[in-house]
Amino acid sequence: MPIIHSLLDTDLYKFTMWQAMLHRHPQTQAEYRFACRNATAYPLADLVDEVNAELDHLCSLRFTPDELAYLASLRYIKSDFIDFLRLFQFQRNFIRVQATPEGSLRIEAHGPQVHVMGFEIHVLAIVNELYFRRLVQPGTLEEGRCRLQAKITQLRALRDEPTLAHPFELSDFGLRRRFSEPWHREVVTTLTREVPQWFKGTSSVLLAKELNIVPIGTMAHEYLQSFQALGVRLRDFQKAALEDWVQEYRGDLGIALTDTVGMHAFLQDFDLYFAKLFDGLRHDSGDPFDWGDQALAHYRKLRINPHTKRLVFSDGLNIDKALELWRYFAPHIQLGFGIGTNLTNDVGLQPLNIVMKLVRANGQPVAKISDTPGKTLCDDETYLAYLRQVFGIADPII
Repeated sequence: MPIIHSLLDTDLYKFTMWQAMLHRHPQTQAEYRFACRNATAYPLADLVDEVNAELDHLCSLRFTPDELAYLASLRYIKSDFIDFLRLFQFQRNFIRVQATPEGSLRIEAHGPQVHVMGFEIHVLAIVNELYFRRLVQPGTLEEGRCRLQAKITQLRALRDEPTLAHPFELSDFGLRRRFSEPWHREVVTTLTREVPQWFKGTSSVLLAKELNIVPIGTMAHEYLQSFQALGVRLRDFQKAALEDWVQEYRGDLGIALTDTVGMHAFLQDFDLYFAKLFDGLRHDSGDPFDWGDQALAHYRKLRINPHTKRLVFSDGLNIDKALELWRYFAPHIQLGFGIGTNLTNDVGLQPLNIVMKLVRANGQPVAKISDTPGKTLCDDETYLAYLRQVFGIADPII
């Protein structure tokens, strides 16, 4: 059976960014590139034929009337975007898969951004599942179930914790690096059933629809990075991206991502105007305690009551780390925790650390300068140096 059987089997923020770009910058051309950041048990190049076959199937899919009706029920999804999706179909000639001489995969998507930006999550889910099909052993899922039950036990122990100002709220962010689609479904179904007071939603639009839970997500780095090539002054690209988001969603989807060029540079642009309009901030790199302290200090400096705002943590979390952050910050501000790999690929095997990122827009390089140096992404060192200079960001110490 094909790995992707529904075009809803992707993260919510793909749709929210997609709609914003369709409405405001539909002419943008983009290039996305796959990368694997860690060692693998066998060469990913072995998967070339299977990945190509899965992409052939993906490009045959269309949104069904039932799926479109669900998307239309989300109040921030506009009717003309639904009309676009009714006609949409992935184009196979926009994406290529090859083996590299080093034994990895070269996957590149080129074309109009509103036609290629949706490939990312599907590609990552496909590569993951094909990879782990070759590693699975008898007892693998039993180990996964034991680990999932241990997480549920940890969450139930919260009943005995002292009451803090804001509750612990956990969501699934694990679609892109899941062990498999059936295991992802089992994990989210189990958490929804067993610990609904703490498990609040999923980034997976398909599972949100099927399980009647909240779909969660706003924006990713690709959205902000795109504005580096959209004709605004480079120093102003974050403000332009945030302003377009405000105009598109007018109060909905109010969590802003902070680390496209680092938290310090972000806060310089996140003035009183944006701080009042956005509900909160999302952490995705760097020390989460330092980041949260900076966010709290920034809100207080602007005389905004932090209790009216939210911090969402989503960088390599597990339950232990999420609870540690909750105990530290819950007396001061609302919180959310998005856990990915540690929920959907914690079965006793080494997970892949794979990404498929925007590298060019309108023929120009774009970059992410992460608060975690190893997550910085750009294939043009000259542009990366220029971006650092514009934002006053020091070169990393190696």
